[in-house]
Amino acid sequence: MYGAREIGPEDAPNLQRIVQDLALRAQMPMPRLYVIPEETPNAFATGRNEKNAAVAVTQGILRILDEAELRGVLAHELSHVKNRDILVGTIAATMAGAISMLANMAHWGMIFGGRSDDREGGHPIVSLLMIVVAPLAAMLVQMAISRSRELGPMQPELLSRLIH
Repeated sequence: MYGAREIGPEDAPNLQRIVQDLALRAQMPMPRLYVIPEETPNAFATGRNEKNAAVAVTQGILRILDEAELRGVLAHELSHVKNRDILVGTIAATMAGAISMLANMAHWGMIFGGRSDDREGGHPIVSLLMIVVAPLAAMLVQMAISRSRELGPMQPELLSRLIH
């Protein structure tokens, strides 16, 4: 999607050296490295676990950060891999999608009939509220999980090993 190109040691030796050192300090396998041909400074990690991890950086971030700053950004990205934040985010997104799908099914059920016996069952206003509120609540929970994984407490000993 971003046009990222996988790189090896010969393509960006300094980047390779930094990530290799950080991975060694974090006691994790070396992730695959990608460079994105984009000037906007950005970096991200992906992969459900340490063995399937990849780290991508833009050309822009490589251009504007010095080595110490780049080490900090890459240490942060590797901590996402180490803490399995990508897997947690994927599970949260899947659950939010499932809740939204159930609300959508309830919505169409109300439109095209639903129950034939109106004496049993819930109030239509409550049903309507649930159709609207459930997807919003699911999205808010997903966003809260994402934010807590991004800003939450990282393992102090891991950060100390990575940066120093």
